[in-house]
Order: sequence, then C-alpha cells, then structure tokens
Amino acid sequence: MSYQIRLLNMDDIPSVAILFDQYRIFYNKETNVSDAIIFLTDRFINNESVVFVAVDSNDIITGFTQLYPLFSSTRMKRLWLLNDLFVHPKYRSKGISKLLIDAAKNWCYKTKACGLMLETSKSNEIGNKLYPATAFELDEDHNYYYWDVI
Repeated sequence: MSYQIRLLNMDDIPSVAILFDQYRIFYNKETNVSDAIIFLTDRFINNESVVFVAVDSNDIITGFTQLYPLFSSTRMKRLWLLNDLFVHPKYRSKGISKLLIDAAKNWCYKTKACGLMLETSKSNEIGNKLYPATAFELDEDHNYYYWDVI
C-alpha cells in the first residue's frame, strides 16, 4: 500500500483529532477528543502550526506530524519544532514516520528554516531509534529546563 503525505485541511481535523488524542494518551494525558478538535482547529485557523498527514490509498489518515514555528537568534532564521509525531499502531513499521519526517524536512527547505528540533521522552523506545535513523542528532551538551504555570 502506498501513502501520500500532504498538508492538513479543515476536513481532516476530526480524523486527526482521534490520532492526536491517542498521541496524548501515549504521554499519559486523559482522553479528550472534543478538546483535541478545538485545539487543532484553533491552530489551523490561526495559522499557528503546520500539520502533515499520512493518507493511505483508501483515503484513511494513518498518522500526522505537527510543527510549530520558532526562531533561532544565533542563526537569525526560522526554526521548526517538530512537536508531535504519531502513526496509528495498525500502520506502524511501514515507513510512515519517516515519510512524515521527510515532509517536515522539506518544509524547512521550503520556508528557508535552519532546521528542526524535537524532544521525546527517554522511555519512547521507538522514537529514540527513529530520530537518529532519520539524521537527527541527540544533543547531550545542553540541559532542558521548563517552567510550568500550574
């Protein structure tokens, strides 16, 4: 079966929201498809993210990746945060994740960005094998910190 990678359109949001919800569950969040629809719709309408979807030959959305725009002051260029990448378990091991990553890399070229960055949990065995296999380098020189409002 072949897979096409394309940009998300408004009609895709209900299907992608189900996958987005499964992605959130993977990261120990509670299921909430209705809020996922609202969240994705807001990002789409406000042009706040770029989402690529993987579609099979039956027009079923099998996976997605979501990129958020950032900027690198030191490079004085746009930088994209590959924030979300998820492929439905039924469609894994078919190269879909790599196709989605390739689409994200091509988006960097198209937007004249300096690169992609991402974060994944140390326990994400699949991701921690996938990203080096797609030419991402693990940054062991920097500390990651965050501050949470809650």
